[in-house]
Amino acid sequence: MIKSKKYVDSVKLIEKNKMYDPEEAFGLVCQTSKAKFDETVELHVRLGVDSRHADQQVRGAIVLPHGTGKSVRVLVFAKGDRATAAKEAGAEYVGDADLIEKITKENWFEFDVVIATPDMMASIGRLGRVLGPKGLMPNPKAGTVTMDVAKAVTEAKAGKIEYRLDKTNIIHCPIGKASFGPEKLRENFDTLMGAIIKAKPAAAKGQYIKSCVVASTMGPGIKVNGAKLG
Repeated sequence: MIKSKKYVDSVKLIEKNKMYDPEEAFGLVCQTSKAKFDETVELHVRLGVDSRHADQQVRGAIVLPHGTGKSVRVLVFAKGDRATAAKEAGAEYVGDADLIEKITKENWFEFDVVIATPDMMASIGRLGRVLGPKGLMPNPKAGTVTMDVAKAVTEAKAGKIEYRLDKTNIIHCPIGKASFGPEKLRENFDTLMGAIIKAKPAAAKGQYIKSCVVASTMGPGIKVNGAKLG
């Protein structure tokens, strides 16, 4: 793969095998973010668990103190008063059978977060095959299946993110934009890592945080010292 000159220059700023303290790591993330657009900063955490076992799953949701820097479009499946509450809270799309049909027949996905009241789950269950692979299916653990749709919409707009293990036991999450600066990125990072550490399964043995890497969209990965995380 051919690397750009900016990427090559950024790599020179980083010591390949060094584990950086969080403060230094986020300073470097901002320094190595050289694209013409505001790059997203992502966190990649490898955990010492086995996602194949139900008792070693790590999943949850957290509102980042400074949000993600991304404008979020929210779709809510609800009826009656709760549909009204969702609209008043700022949801872009609110409905029930009409939205299910639109997604099914038109392959429509002009939204980033899906929230539903519990009574709607039976109706939208058939959307699992299209929403699931995109990570959009409402889930009680992520707080997206709830009677308090107004609160869920407000949190989604404020920068609530869901974290979950992939098949390789790694959590990938956005924690802001390069324009946030090191301090705000560090605060978002601390909040997310705190949630991940708190979610440690009882069945997990040995070292829990195996590795932690932060990187901007077009920048190189920077290893964070796991000993400084808890």
